[in-house]
Amino acid sequence: MSVKLNHTIVYARDKSASSRFLSDILGLPAPVPFGPFMGVQVDNDITLDFMDAGGKVTSQHYAFLIGEKEFDEIFGRLRERKLPYWADPGKQQRNEINTRDGGRGLYFEDPSGHLLEILTRPYGSGG
Repeated sequence: MSVKLNHTIVYARDKSASSRFLSDILGLPAPVPFGPFMGVQVDNDITLDFMDAGGKVTSQHYAFLIGEKEFDEIFGRLRERKLPYWADPGKQQRNEINTRDGGRGLYFEDPSGHLLEILTRPYGSGG
């Protein structure tokens, strides 16, 4: 038997705004409503199901492994919107990208304050 992550719930201040933000920035299909959720499907058959929190949202971290071409496209969309980004999760290296393991990566926030990450090489993969 194989074990695969199928979906996870992402609590948001506004599920529609946060799910649209993610799909727009990452260049994914539009969110799909399902019950109380707005689902964003990523390429490895995982859905991020955004749900209104109804109160305070605790910031979480979501990392997306992408290709070099996708990095350029997403980075371009972040810069077009003049959104802040950082090379590190502690947000000390503003407007910089990192080159860990011979790839590129950066962190940015969604409308609910979740720390999103894009990276082109998995950590520990060398470089």
